[in-house]
Amino acid sequence: MSVEIWPPIAPDQLKAAVNAAEKRELDWFVDELRETLTNLRHGLEDCYALLAPIDPGSTLVLSTPRNEAVKGHVTRVGTRIVKGTIHLRLHTLPQQTLTINPDHPIHLAPLTTLHSLLTHSVDLLALTLSYSYPSDTPTVPTTPDIPPPQFLSAQLRLLSQSLSEASALLKGAPLMAPDPTWTTCSVSPTHFLPPFAHPHAAAGHPSLSFHLSIQDSSLVLWLRALEPADAPVNFGTKFALAIGTARRLEHDETEKVFGYCCNTTVPPGSGEDLTHAYTHPHPFPHHPPYNQQQQQQERRASASVAASLQLAQPAAPIALSGAKQKTVDVFVREKVRVESADPSLLSLSAKLMALGHTLGLARRNLAAVMGEEMED
Repeated sequence: MSVEIWPPIAPDQLKAAVNAAEKRELDWFVDELRETLTNLRHGLEDCYALLAPIDPGSTLVLSTPRNEAVKGHVTRVGTRIVKGTIHLRLHTLPQQTLTINPDHPIHLAPLTTLHSLLTHSVDLLALTLSYSYPSDTPTVPTTPDIPPPQFLSAQLRLLSQSLSEASALLKGAPLMAPDPTWTTCSVSPTHFLPPFAHPHAAAGHPSLSFHLSIQDSSLVLWLRALEPADAPVNFGTKFALAIGTARRLEHDETEKVFGYCCNTTVPPGSGEDLTHAYTHPHPFPHHPPYNQQQQQQERRASASVAASLQLAQPAAPIALSGAKQKTVDVFVREKVRVESADPSLLSLSAKLMALGHTLGLARRNLAAVMGEEMED
């Protein structure tokens, strides 16, 4: 069975008719995509609001289950822990209470990076709408060197990468995977009142590593009791360990030596007004290239975005201490993990996943109408 067109059409006329039909379909889809992009922008603005530094913030309980090793709470406002009180009853440390200095809040690096990604995504979507649909904003110049479908394809790929990285930050590393960042990103003792002991403050006296991270949209606190690796061990302790009357607490970091130096810098853009964004020609240069033409389109599109917004580069980290910090070899005598689910971050993660699915569907449909393969 065959299909024939009557009256017959010459091959060149048939090809021209097919091209005209494909162009009409593409123009129709680009016009329909406007509503989808507008909804994406509103959704991203909602995500942005969930991470905004609005008082009174979120109060999160930090307590170990089935025991009283850690009992307390902290308050997160935006990307910072602004206050909190935590009572510790660890086996290897004297009982103590940690109080966060309200004048020196703790900045959460994953949330600071997440804030930057959301800022970049909102600005990217706003400029994509402006350049692709100039009739809505007549004051914004058009880009005649980039056809709207190709421009949209390049911009949506950048946006997809940004949303993927944002979701990955909230997901965090797998629980069983080792996380070496605590050796350099633990909270400085100066964030507390009074500051707790530093590992090289007095040889032989253990101190504390206070490390915060994000995992599965929850705030995770890692507490490690530290002991300098070169601290002398008295004869009584050696004898007790040898005959078995005393033993070290078992965990996955037992008897390992770590080079420890707590964090004493403020992450870029961690002030009250977090409005910085990326201005690199390719905001995510570590992603593999897919083809030269699309790379050129992304560079021109991103350059237009940066030039129109006149964005500034993030400020460099600000050192809180003038002295160069010394790395000390330490043992981890005790290790405790405390997790607290954050309702705002859980909602933010769900919204980002939904926006990612919507964006992925729009990208696949656009690639199908353009007759191209969608690149991840």
